[in-house]
Amino acid sequence: MANLTKRDLVVRISNETGMVQSDVFEVIQKTLDYITESLAGGNDVELRNFGVFEVRLTKPRVGRNPNEPGSRYDIPERATVKFKQGKVMRQKVSRMTAVLKRDGANGRAPARPGGRKAAASESLLPPSR
Repeated sequence: MANLTKRDLVVRISNETGMVQSDVFEVIQKTLDYITESLAGGNDVELRNFGVFEVRLTKPRVGRNPNEPGSRYDIPERATVKFKQGKVMRQKVSRMTAVLKRDGANGRAPARPGGRKAAASESLLPPSR
């Protein structure tokens, strides 16, 4: 399954807006840097119709190694980022439910012509012109 990469975003946005790819890359990178900086500062990031990134503290827990019976490892609490999808994203991604059910338990979308599989993230971007 082909994932949507930062490079793919740069190319698509550049093609659709006529902006130079290096300028588009700089804007995308700055956006990601500011999101990371905000989360590292303990702030949530809310992007309307997309979702909310929240910093959460996981509870400490006991881990086990299945290759070593009886082994126990303490996993300390740590800060992680939780993503809660927005309404528009939830509606668009939920359309994949039938496709994923049809494909079975492996959770992958069926192959598209040309060997490419459908990616849920593709529906999040406006159609290319």
